[in-house]
Amino acid sequence: MSILLPTTLVGSYPQPDWLIDRRRLSEMIPPRIRAKELWRIDGAFLEAAQDDATIIAIRDQERAGIDIVTDGEIRRESYSNRFATALDGVDNDNPAMAPTRTPGKFQPVPRIVGEIKRRHPVEVRDVKFLRDNTDRTIKATVPGPFTMAQQAHDDFYGDEVALAMGFAAALNAEIKDLFTAGADIVQIDEPYMQSRPEKAKAFGNAVLNRALHGVTGKTAVHICFGYSAFVKQRPSGYSFLPEFEGSNARQVSIETAQSGLDCAVLAKLPHKDIILGVIDLSDPAVETPAVVAERIRRALPYVPAEHIVVAPDCGLKYLSRETALGKMRAMVEGTAIVRAELG
Repeated sequence: MSILLPTTLVGSYPQPDWLIDRRRLSEMIPPRIRAKELWRIDGAFLEAAQDDATIIAIRDQERAGIDIVTDGEIRRESYSNRFATALDGVDNDNPAMAPTRTPGKFQPVPRIVGEIKRRHPVEVRDVKFLRDNTDRTIKATVPGPFTMAQQAHDDFYGDEVALAMGFAAALNAEIKDLFTAGADIVQIDEPYMQSRPEKAKAFGNAVLNRALHGVTGKTAVHICFGYSAFVKQRPSGYSFLPEFEGSNARQVSIETAQSGLDCAVLAKLPHKDIILGVIDLSDPAVETPAVVAERIRRALPYVPAEHIVVAPDCGLKYLSRETALGKMRAMVEGTAIVRAELG
């Protein structure tokens, strides 16, 4: 029996401070190159420590009552760098500088020096570990090809569409392997489609659909305004959202809580399930279930309840564990209120 208004995370969960230096992590823009210096555990024991922290993230989700569980992205320094830097064609020893989502700011990014190819599965072990440690529906998350291309410096292709298609081909193989490994849902994170909408409108869906070519499992695409820990001001609406109706992703993950998004725009995605962000990550105060319920109700005039999945606005990575757990519980309880109203 399917669950009405299932709950999930966007992906990330707070990593323990005994595992990673959370203070340093919070002071730096999400890294695009590897930042192995952030890990507190010796390399010989790091994987085992990450496994233990992943089990904590899984159990916290289960305790809170989350229906669709992730691994919390515990093994990553950021949502994108672990996959993007594991590919052939990327020179990780000589990074370049590229603009961030914030105008006027730059950061080190992968330098592309050859054809992008996936040399081996990157997250398959993560999915198998998650599958072995919960009996709930599970979701894996991967960075999107458009976003990875925008976060790289190209010294090989000379064509940003070709570069993005290279990432898409590598990601396509990864996604298929993640479903084979046991993932029920795979989510592709594409925040740069919001921050660079003209390019997204020109070739974003083409690149996304290349990544999904031949994929038969349930897929989602996440678009957001950036982590609230770094991006404080939210526009009132998305610059790229209705266009996802032309993508092959079955679900579209958005944020509505912090931005107070006018949910009428969701009527322009009639063939998509909506992963509805209803938890404000800019406010450390835990929402009441009544507030969560009202945020869910705002979408119901435009999206049938059967096509809504309830989630936070974005990843919980930069919250304290106590706050994240409280917000998850409020989300589950608020969802229960609306489920009861719908009978």
